[in-house]
Amino acid sequence: MILIHQYLYRNIRMKNQQTDIIILGGGLTGLTLSYLLKNRDVDHLIIEARNRLGGRILTDYKDNQAPIEKGATWLGKKHSSLMGLLKELNINTFEQELGNTAIYEPISTSPHQVVQLPPNNDPSFRIKGGTYSIIKVLSGHVEPHRIILNQVATKIEDHDDILTITTQDTILSAKMVISTLPPNLLLSSIEFYPSLPDSINTLTRNTHTWMGESIKVGLRFTEPFWRKKDLSGTIFSNVGPIPEMYDHSDSEDSSYALKGFLNGSYFSISREKRKSMVLDQLSKYFGEEVYQYNSYEEMVWRNERYTYSDYDAHILPHQNNGHPMFQEWFLNGKLIIGGSETASEYPGYMEGAVRSAISIYDRITNTSI
Repeated sequence: MILIHQYLYRNIRMKNQQTDIIILGGGLTGLTLSYLLKNRDVDHLIIEARNRLGGRILTDYKDNQAPIEKGATWLGKKHSSLMGLLKELNINTFEQELGNTAIYEPISTSPHQVVQLPPNNDPSFRIKGGTYSIIKVLSGHVEPHRIILNQVATKIEDHDDILTITTQDTILSAKMVISTLPPNLLLSSIEFYPSLPDSINTLTRNTHTWMGESIKVGLRFTEPFWRKKDLSGTIFSNVGPIPEMYDHSDSEDSSYALKGFLNGSYFSISREKRKSMVLDQLSKYFGEEVYQYNSYEEMVWRNERYTYSDYDAHILPHQNNGHPMFQEWFLNGKLIIGGSETASEYPGYMEGAVRSAISIYDRITNTSI
C-alpha cells in the first residue's frame, strides 16, 4: 500500500494552492502531527523534499532477510509518548539482544578481549518489522492528496495574513507553516522575508543535527555465526573503525544481521573502502565467516542534503537541542519551528520527534487557524 501512496504523492501537481497549515518535512514529527490533525477539521499539506517519507527513519528491506536500520533504531521504556503512539497504532516492539558477553577492544596495542556484561535493567527496544513500520502506518492515515514529495522549499515570505512557500515547481500559501526540519538545515536552505530575528538565526545555526554525523553500517548473514563460543555480536571498540555493533537479527530470530556505527570521520572515502574496513575489523574478531555476508548496507547521513548542512562553527552533540526559544512563535505567530531537536524532553530521538508533534498540536489547538 505504501508504494501506491508514494506513486500518488509523486504525481500530484499543485499550482498556487492555499491551505490552513503547511508542514515542512514528512518525517516522524510531520506525519505524527498530520495524524493528530485528523481529529480536527484543519486543512493541511505535508511538503517533503525527498522522494520518500520518513526523514531519518530509513529501513532497508530485502525479501527473506533481516530488515536493517539505516537511521533511527532504538527506543526505551522511558519514551512514553512514542510507546503510546506505537500502542495506538498496534505496532509491536521487541527487546534488543545484547547478550551476556561483548567483544571489547580498549587500545590498538593489545588484542581484543571478551568481557562479561552486567545485567541490563533498562533495555532498549526495536520496532517489529523495522522502524519504517511506524512511517507506513502513519502515512496510511494521511489522505494521499495531503502529501507532496520531491518539493524543495527555498523561500518563505510573510504576507500579512498568510505565508507563502516557494518550491521549484510552485508557490503554496498557508495561514501557518510548521517546520519539522533540523533547525540548522531550515535556516541554511530556506530564505525568509522578512528575515527572522537574529536570536533565532544564531540559535538554529548553532543547533546540533541529530544523526547528522552518523554512519550506520549493517551486514546480513545466513547464519548467526557470532553466537559461537558464547559471543553475542555486541562489540565495543576504542580502536575502530567500528566503535559499536550489535546483533540485528529480526524479531522472530529467523534472519540474521549485525548492525552498528562507523566512525563519522570516514564520510568522505568510498563505499567500497568503508566496507573493506568493516569486514577487516569483524574478521579480526570472528574469522573468515564474515566474508560470507549476503549484503552490506550503509548510510552516511552527513552526505544527505535534506538532513545535514554544515555548521558555521564547531558544534557539540546535542548542542542547543531542546532550547526554550524553540517553543516561541515567529513571523507574527504564523511560523513554528519544530522537529526532534526542538523537543523540551528527549530531543534528537524518536521520542523527541513525537513529543514535538504533540506539543505543536496542543499549541495550535487553541488558536484560530
